[in-house]
Amino acid sequence: MPMIRPHDCFYYLISRATLVATSVLKMEFEAAGVPEVRPAYLGVLLTLWNEDRLGSLELGRRAGLEPSSMTSLVDRMERDELIRREADPGDRRAQRICLTPTGKRCQQKVLEVVDCTLAKGTRGVSSKEISRTKEILQHFLTNLHEEKRGSHE
Repeated sequence: MPMIRPHDCFYYLISRATLVATSVLKMEFEAAGVPEVRPAYLGVLLTLWNEDRLGSLELGRRAGLEPSSMTSLVDRMERDELIRREADPGDRRAQRICLTPTGKRCQQKVLEVVDCTLAKGTRGVSSKEISRTKEILQHFLTNLHEEKRGSHE
């Protein structure tokens, strides 16, 4: 069996890139004066900035998060005063997730930090290469989601 170095392993590169980007984003959020924002919150924040007051299941689906991780993530975001839960007027058992004033106010800074950090991380990479990388990663995610669903049937 041939030797595979970590830097030749696609999964290793994805996971390392994620870990380093997460670490840098966390530092940059703190430096920008939005320490309550964590990189893990971005999917929820980006989704709610597009459409606020979503049900938690719909929010998780749109943000690409597993239902099992949504509760603890929403708990942490509520603790950090970025979102709040409200009763769903159409279904007493359901809740809507809403941005707080802090969650709304931090949007511009957060997006600037993300854009700046990604620009630094992709310095020397063409926009065409970035677009292609996004396509590959979306395809990768789709394939693994389908695999996961298929193994549970």
